[in-house]
Amino acid sequence: QVQLVESGGGLVQAGGSLRLSCAASGRTFSSYAMGWFRQAPGKEREFVAGISWSGGSTYYPDSVKGRFTISRANAKNTVTLQMNSLKPEDTAVYYCAARRAKYVGEITTIADEYDYWGQGTQVTVSS
Repeated sequence: QVQLVESGGGLVQAGGSLRLSCAASGRTFSSYAMGWFRQAPGKEREFVAGISWSGGSTYYPDSVKGRFTISRANAKNTVTLQMNSLKPEDTAVYYCAARRAKYVGEITTIADEYDYWGQGTQVTVSS
């Protein structure tokens, strides 16, 4: 069982930065691939970043590539999403998710394949 708690959301102007953190409980955090998703009102949940259990592999969709960076610290049971050059279209509730990894380097962009979710943190980018 893994419990995830996100923090770091807030209101920022376009062009600004925010750093989201996800704290995980459980002794097997390093066995999980981690992902960040977001969901804006009236839209489907969207994958924005993923990282393998070791941290050796990361993946981003084109919409955030070059602006967002995901990292993890397995010794501290945390995963972080650094968001730079934020745009109004980045406004959404951001969720941290964990998936028990089945192989080295595994990252999945599909929300249904994740086993655990946090409660979400609101990010609002004003124009």
